[in-house]
Amino acid sequence: MSRTTFEQLLEAGSHFGHLRSKWNPAMAPYIFMERNDIHIIDLHKTVVKIDEAAQAAKDIAKTGRKILFVATKKQAKEIVAEKAKSIDMPYITERWAGGMLTNFPTIRKAVKKMTTIDKMTTDGTFNNVSKREKLQISRQREKLEKNLGSIADMSRLPAAIFVVDVMKEQIAVKEAQRLGITVIGIVDTNSNPKGIDYVIPANDDATKSIDVILGTIAAAIQEGIDEHKVEKNDSNENRDNSESAPRERKQRINRRPRHENADLNANVIGKFAKTEDE
Repeated sequence: MSRTTFEQLLEAGSHFGHLRSKWNPAMAPYIFMERNDIHIIDLHKTVVKIDEAAQAAKDIAKTGRKILFVATKKQAKEIVAEKAKSIDMPYITERWAGGMLTNFPTIRKAVKKMTTIDKMTTDGTFNNVSKREKLQISRQREKLEKNLGSIADMSRLPAAIFVVDVMKEQIAVKEAQRLGITVIGIVDTNSNPKGIDYVIPANDDATKSIDVILGTIAAAIQEGIDEHKVEKNDSNENRDNSESAPRERKQRINRRPRHENADLNANVIGKFAKTEDE
């Protein structure tokens, strides 16, 4: 059974594409018709593509890896932040900093700097600096929080990125492609689907359309997270049981009874005595 329905997408306005003058010919397979000089997306194909993308996202989450959500356009920011927080996934809703993936070690240093400033505040070091320095550090902390606060817990590169409007976020897409990171994206009729691993043809400007698609992907990811937890608990239980199980006892060597050993020793002594007498 499909995770979304044709009716849900139709009601959300996911079928509305861009003007014919702005279309990308590579999106032709996903266009159903043209009306009033506007391309209409084939929602039957969108339903199938959403299922494929949701399954891929679920499989990634099931392995315990992260999926980075990217959406810097105004109508998608709040929705992406809300959905990503609900499933504990990193997200970027402010300006995409060049090299965020390809130069990840430097980004991690910036995040650690933010942690260092927080530590200064708690241990009292912040009170020993001048007012001017306090103001500079505070502004720096606010800037870091705004741009990188949502990925502070992302200690390594994500296994995939989910992009709303691949045309606007083309830098993020190119960085992911360069590193071999899976790209899942909502692709409108004005965008190029080439290089996107899981294309979701839909309206990437309507808030309702973004909400429906993101809700489906987030639900699939949550399923993967839950299954990962169950598998992890089962493996821990099996390991505990194997450690507590009694070890196989080694077979004991059968020893002769004491009286047999005494008779044997007597015979040996008797032989030595005979040889000495001779």
